[in-house]
Amino acid sequence: MSNNKNIQEPEVNVGEALSKTEKFFETYKNHIIYGSIGIIAVVAIALLYHNFITLPAQQEAMAQTFTAEQYFRAGEYEKALNGDGNALGFNQIISEYGTKSGEAVYFYAGVCNLQLGNFADAISDLKKYNGEDAVIAARALACIGDAYAAQNDFNSAVNNYKAAAAKADNILAANYLLKAGIICEEQGNTAEALKFYQEIKDKYPASPEGYDINKYISRIQVSK
Repeated sequence: MSNNKNIQEPEVNVGEALSKTEKFFETYKNHIIYGSIGIIAVVAIALLYHNFITLPAQQEAMAQTFTAEQYFRAGEYEKALNGDGNALGFNQIISEYGTKSGEAVYFYAGVCNLQLGNFADAISDLKKYNGEDAVIAARALACIGDAYAAQNDFNSAVNNYKAAAAKADNILAANYLLKAGIICEEQGNTAEALKFYQEIKDKYPASPEGYDINKYISRIQVSK
């Protein structure tokens, strides 16, 4: 029985806890109230900014890309890149809106510069593409490879084609591997070229490149 004397009744513990809580709140209630108001205010400002500034800017930026995309699809790369005097081109859209218009604007601008022979600008734009679409990301890497190849930087070209093939990991990868193989073969690195050709044969035999890959492989084997 003596052991029970030191045990407090549950009601007493609850009462003491409530009393401590009341004292704590009384001491710090101003901090709590003002802190809560501050959090609500920050959230409200963030929502207002998104709804009335960010969202309209994104919508305006997306609308501006429509004409540029039309020129791009038509193969009119100069107008797509620099505008037609009325509608903006991708260069101006990037300058005014940045990624508000979407990551694809960097891809579009890069391809336009590549087609126009502005290889350094093409590389710069394409490297800024950071979209989640793996197909476009792989295509961007391959286009960077094309730009390096056009500047006779063949090592960088091959590295980007390899990266594009790894990123794509689908039938489109065969084209990137073939480009890498051809450069290696032309540079005299037939062993590396054969690896790229063999990968096409093993992994992508149903691709357009896969149908003809045996002639590339045979050409190297015969020359040995």
